[in-house]
Amino acid sequence: MRLYKILQKPIVTEKTANMQISKPRYGFTVAPDATKIDVKMAIKELYGVEVADVNILNARQKFKRGRKTKHQIKRRAERKAYVTLKNAKDTLDVTLVK
Repeated sequence: MRLYKILQKPIVTEKTANMQISKPRYGFTVAPDATKIDVKMAIKELYGVEVADVNILNARQKFKRGRKTKHQIKRRAERKAYVTLKNAKDTLDVTLVK
């Protein structure tokens, strides 16, 4: 699997910003068939840092009602990976890739 297809985009929210304060943890949206080992190798290759832990979760599909109650809008289910770095001094600049 290609490295750029494994890590689709970084998750930049208030929750992930607060996670980075206590530990060096970052969130990414990953491919649906990506494993923890794939994510770990992709972070190591693209950013050049050692990864201590990878937690993956499957976010369920969400439904939203349209203007009329008969219509439902489906939002795509996504898979997220939260990555913890080994060295506390390491940081990832998610806008740049090595």
